[in-house]
Amino acid sequence: MNLPRAALLVLLQPLAAQAADYRVGPDQQYTRLGDVPWESLEPGDTVFVHARPTPYAEKWVLGRRGTAAAPITVRGVKDAQGNLPVIVGENATTRTQLNYWGEERGILKIGGSNQPADTMPAHLVVENLHLRRARGAFTGRNGASTYLDNAAAIFIEKGEHITIRGCVLEDSGNGLFIANQASNVTVEHSHLLGNGNSGSILEHNAYTEALGITYQFNRFGPLCAGCQGNNLKDRSAGSVIRYNWIEGGNRQLDLVDSSSGTLRAAPSYARTFVYGNVLLEPEGAGNRQIVHFGGDSGTTANYRGTLYFFHNTVVSSRTDRTTLLRLSHQDQTAHVTNNVVLVAAAHGNTLSLTDAAGTLRHGGNWYKPGYVSTFGTLTGAVVDAGGNLTGADPGFIDLAGQDFRLATSSAPRSQAVALPAEASSEPVTRQYVKHTASEPRTQVSPAHIGAYGDASAPGTETPDAGTPTDAGTGTPTDAGTGTPADAGTTPQQPDDEGSGSSGGCAASGASLAGPLAFALLGVLGRRRKRDARRILPLRRVARMLKA
Repeated sequence: MNLPRAALLVLLQPLAAQAADYRVGPDQQYTRLGDVPWESLEPGDTVFVHARPTPYAEKWVLGRRGTAAAPITVRGVKDAQGNLPVIVGENATTRTQLNYWGEERGILKIGGSNQPADTMPAHLVVENLHLRRARGAFTGRNGASTYLDNAAAIFIEKGEHITIRGCVLEDSGNGLFIANQASNVTVEHSHLLGNGNSGSILEHNAYTEALGITYQFNRFGPLCAGCQGNNLKDRSAGSVIRYNWIEGGNRQLDLVDSSSGTLRAAPSYARTFVYGNVLLEPEGAGNRQIVHFGGDSGTTANYRGTLYFFHNTVVSSRTDRTTLLRLSHQDQTAHVTNNVVLVAAAHGNTLSLTDAAGTLRHGGNWYKPGYVSTFGTLTGAVVDAGGNLTGADPGFIDLAGQDFRLATSSAPRSQAVALPAEASSEPVTRQYVKHTASEPRTQVSPAHIGAYGDASAPGTETPDAGTPTDAGTGTPTDAGTGTPADAGTTPQQPDDEGSGSSGGCAASGASLAGPLAFALLGVLGRRRKRDARRILPLRRVARMLKA
């Protein structure tokens, strides 16, 4: 079948808008990250970064928009030994076609650029990358430059519907930093460890401030040696922290107030959900508080309202005192329900439930006997909602081996009480699997106390990605052992506008074009290795249509 040239061009128009695959690595299309046209990625495009023996010493910005149906994806490809591709920030370079401010704030930056033209990035997925060492020197748009102390492995200045999945974020000032112009963010199946700065309380494994953020199935390891930051510090609205392993830090969780009026006005700012997590407090790990909730700015009217803390397993190896929860002010309330809280001492009098202020309601929890409401003077209230258990041993399968599942004879089995009504929107359907994985949790009534029920099926599953949130570019403050500035510098504004166009072609043509285009799409759909912006030679297309 011979078609006129015009008809072929009509058929090829929708093909030119198809998604493209870009492959970087040994024996691939590109050898460097800087060879990828990051400034012109389109919805559905995927950049595959293949692992190699030598790390990629490159840094870049993602400033484009995907769609819900066709996100823009940056995906690491493991080597034969299962190693992720490693990208280091120290001595890194940047593709010359990219021009963005805030280079000194991270290895991978999302949002805030002159080229590509500044926009609100959207529907981006970054997965299976090992980003480390946003420290020391790099070469940027102004030549030789130096990272700031609060530089992050991933820095999200702004963006919406962003997923960070299966990544390792290591050895930077902050492992992950999200500013308050971000929204609908999901961080899952990732490992954050070894971040911070020695002697400083200002940098953390994760420091985030978004409008809607979900952390799930992540492993938070200890910060770097001598680093005094928190493991997860969050100022978001709509925070959901579930099914994670969080070990060490000045505090495991520091959940404080937002600097953004937009976030504080969101209905989701009133409620924070923390459930299904394993929280480990090593000996000598800094602050004795596991969780701090409310605020640290000093403007108490801006503080968060209510914390729902349920079905977590907390294990403290401290031989001195441990405080489960500190509420910042009398206006904060915490519902502490169905948690296992184990301290190392033979008797539970080394555990206090709260610090001083606010209202803590607790029920259905397991403790060692002798726990106290506070080690100091209680200015708020601790309310026993009933169903709390005490004992010498919760009956973990292997405490020394950190297997915190419950043995068949364990006292916390089938002893959970009803959760507060507001927690019904967050059912506990999964449980953490070492490491960075999860599995379904059998639904029984009454449920087991703690982060572990019974696995409902063998093996593990990868659940859906959740929704991310909004973080800010402001300069929040940090309470804890003081009130120093904590968020870093406000990103500078663009110094030139830049220009660009999203491009794309719409399908049109005569009645013959529709069926033939679908046939041609079927053929090309099986040939994914291509550049989406290159129109196939007409002779080759003609041969396809003839066949």
